[in-house]
Amino acid sequence: MLDISQLDVFYDDLQALWDISFKIDEGKIVTLIGSNGAGKSTIMKTITGQLKPKAGKITFNNRHIDNLPPYRIVESGICMVPEGRRLFAAMNVQENLEVGASTKTARKVKNSTIAWVYEIFPVLKERARQQAGTLSGGEQQMLAIGRALMSNPKMLLIDEMSLGLSPIIVQGISRIIKEINQSKKLTILLVEQDVQLALSLADEGYIIENGHIVGRGKSADLLCNKQVKEAYLGINALKKAK
Repeated sequence: MLDISQLDVFYDDLQALWDISFKIDEGKIVTLIGSNGAGKSTIMKTITGQLKPKAGKITFNNRHIDNLPPYRIVESGICMVPEGRRLFAAMNVQENLEVGASTKTARKVKNSTIAWVYEIFPVLKERARQQAGTLSGGEQQMLAIGRALMSNPKMLLIDEMSLGLSPIIVQGISRIIKEINQSKKLTILLVEQDVQLALSLADEGYIIENGHIVGRGKSADLLCNKQVKEAYLGINALKKAK
């Protein structure tokens, strides 16, 4: 479905990604793991057209998208839930959702999609006329996900889903994400600071360090990997502390 090949990305004269290559098959959940500043969010921004690669290519469903503007990438079937939600705070929940149905095909089924979003996130239906800026953090994240789903994406990118949320809220949202993936066969690319959560949700993962891919594997294997345990799960440090 998504094929990224030999991608180099710069911020002005500063190179952020080197020779990034990976594939995501349809219906899978894939996660990018790495420390802050490793390049995970840069990859997401490049896929969605916010950054343009200096070299390499991105194909989605056998179509080159690396030079398309962001709105055309959304039209092709990719939508992102950004870090920090970035809702329209003064607009109410319903209005935020309607904004998400920006493409021609999404507008045609807007009402049925809103009904589905309200079904999976019933609290949003209860808050439909409430300003987005007055919602709790968990409700705002649900709204951000719901708004992205309004575009009827074939692939959903989620950047830092758990940021600032309580573990109970994160568990509930994670369960819904997994259910959407399984019931709708929605392909998902996940960047998540909670590595254990990310790997428990994903089918496979890629390890990013300093703008390079340095490892990959099935999520179950990465959870058992000594390097991952020590670098990202802090397991070795916990043992030493005991």
